[in-house]
Amino acid sequence: MIQVGTLNRLTVVGEFPFGFQLSTGSDTEGLVTLPTAEAPANLAAGSTIEVFVFPDETGSLLATTRRPVIEVGQTGVLKAVNVTHFGAFFDWGLEKDLLVPLQHQESTVDLGMNYVVHAFFDRKTHRILGATRLHPFLNEHGENFFAGQAVDCLVYAKTELGFKVVVEGTHTGLLFHSDAFIPPRVGDAINAVIKSVREDGKLDIALQRTDKHGRDTLSDAILEDLDAHGGLSTLTDKSPPDEIYARFKVSKAAYKKALGNLYKQRKIVIDKQAIRRTEQKD
Repeated sequence: MIQVGTLNRLTVVGEFPFGFQLSTGSDTEGLVTLPTAEAPANLAAGSTIEVFVFPDETGSLLATTRRPVIEVGQTGVLKAVNVTHFGAFFDWGLEKDLLVPLQHQESTVDLGMNYVVHAFFDRKTHRILGATRLHPFLNEHGENFFAGQAVDCLVYAKTELGFKVVVEGTHTGLLFHSDAFIPPRVGDAINAVIKSVREDGKLDIALQRTDKHGRDTLSDAILEDLDAHGGLSTLTDKSPPDEIYARFKVSKAAYKKALGNLYKQRKIVIDKQAIRRTEQKD
């Protein structure tokens, strides 16, 4: 079955002056037209090709060999290239821009700005549309996640409490300001962990693990970094937070705790200019 709004591998079942007819097989159900200008030179009857399928203004299915930034059901960062009284258009990598109707906008869209957009197939209009109001399309309840689980997140809004994020492309979560030691920007893709799953199933997110496993992992990373640099590092507990985050993706507080634990274990020595690996090794 042909999936509208996603990539499909289809077979050429017909050739015409204006293009090729594609299908899932030799049958003629669900034919898709690939314009000649979009087709590779060696395409012929019986060939298979991967294409993105979308409806035109009449509802007929067209195919393109171009790949959009996001497919139906996906969320990503797009740039607003036109704003009208009924909606905003976003560049998503295809010839025709993606429309985000006014009723699907979280807030006013400004021309030239980047926004986090979700693509969906609107059954009423039989069109692929976008939305910057994400909650209707994403799951707020993540009972299948667990505390400490590593997740990929996309920041889509800033609030008084913190930052709203898309978790693994399917769920929403909240990164509190207190857990955002390096404040992200809307549109940033971040590596994070599940801090907790609330009783109502909503997800709290953190930029690093704060349990014993997280601390042990950071300690191991510090020792490996020292070994890779001859047992010496100028990244001390006095270093700027952004330098610490750039190397270890953790807060300065977490780094200082890990250094303190390694010092107590006599695995490192610390002075004002550097930390050094002791000769004692695991």
